Amino acid sequence: MQDRKRLEEQIGQDEKISTLTSDLETMFELAREGEDVGADLAREIKGLAGYLEKLETRMLLSGENDARSAIVTIHPGAGGTESQDWAEMLLRMYLRWAERNGYEAVITDRLEGEGAGIKSVTFEINGENAYGMLQSEVGVHRLVRISPFDANARRHTSFASAFVYPQIDDEIKIDIRAEDLRVDTFRASGAGGQHVNRTDSAIRMTHLPTNIVVQCQSERSQHKNRATAMKQLRAKLYEHELAKKRAEERKVEDSKLEINFGSQIRSYVLAPYRLIKDHRTKLGVGDVDRVIDGDLSEFTHAYLVWRKTGKTAAAGADKEDID
Repeated sequence: MQDRKRLEEQIGQDEKISTLTSDLETMFELAREGEDVGADLAREIKGLAGYLEKLETRMLLSGENDARSAIVTIHPGAGGTESQDWAEMLLRMYLRWAERNGYEAVITDRLEGEGAGIKSVTFEINGENAYGMLQSEVGVHRLVRISPFDANARRHTSFASAFVYPQIDDEIKIDIRAEDLRVDTFRASGAGGQHVNRTDSAIRMTHLPTNIVVQCQSERSQHKNRATAMKQLRAKLYEHELAKKRAEERKVEDSKLEINFGSQIRSYVLAPYRLIKDHRTKLGVGDVDRVIDGDLSEFTHAYLVWRKTGKTAAAGADKEDID
């Protein structure tokens, strides 16, 4: 059913592109005939460009866990109320992003700040590609603004960190393919009676991809020994998959330790000018309110392109950061 849904989406995308390009061709034809369709043509071109950018973003989600749902944590940096308020602003931004993109957001843990803001928050973003889309947000976010908490209306700099990790499925499926197994029979040894010792009733199974070996010779019947060996093999493979899962979780946690408050990934400057600048992709956006209201599409796309190709975006405005 998942494969069917994915294929149906791909067919739908192809049909939409065909429709949009056909509409454009019709408008160009009308323009050649002298019709005043300039405004409509510009709108259709912009719509097609935006749709193609969305498709490109999805195609760039090639990481092993990119398709998974996400768990996000936000922590304020030093600075008390200022940073705690900034952490809450980031929380609202991501909740609005989830709403804009049709994801389900569930706050699982929230610790209120003293006076304003939050001391920490953990929440889930449930839906396909949530983890891959939010990879652009991992790191330290810096805010520069005139503080609403400063009676002298001075400019303050605040920091908060966001970390995103994938939701790992609790259900581990053990699929043992016949071609991955080598089954050997041999004559059992030890106590068990004349039949056990004189027939090839014992079973040894080797799982070739993992080199896990199990064997059973306790029963007189080869069929029963085979069933018991298979049961043991499934149990060992299950433990093997659990160990891989734990190793993956440790890897994610280790990467979390690399985040520090001296390596911001993005700056949000609200005063003396207004600009949001991503320091990795070099993308700058002047429409600050739109971004803080959850429209992160430009930053997500630029990050995925940068991750895949190493190419940076042209900044929307070229201003130096404020220290």
